[in-house]
Amino acid sequence: MSEKSMQILGWIATVAAMAMYFSYIPQITHNLNGDKGDWLQPLVAAINCTLWVTYGFVKKPKKDWPIVVANSPGIFFGFFAFITAL
Repeated sequence: MSEKSMQILGWIATVAAMAMYFSYIPQITHNLNGDKGDWLQPLVAAINCTLWVTYGFVKKPKKDWPIVVANSPGIFFGFFAFITAL
């Protein structure tokens, strides 16, 4: 696969990952309305995303921006879904 094709694939995967994390919004809404959902899966997702964002920032020789961008929403939405589910 060419470098250009790999870059396109990386950004498509970034959009898909971000959509996955934005899908926590309905769960957060239910949690805030008193219909508490599961807390474990969002917590594990937030921890996983934190690790991937850290990896993306420290990767050498250059940062891996698709990984950073794709997983950043997961930190926020994962932790927010976790906190609201308690």
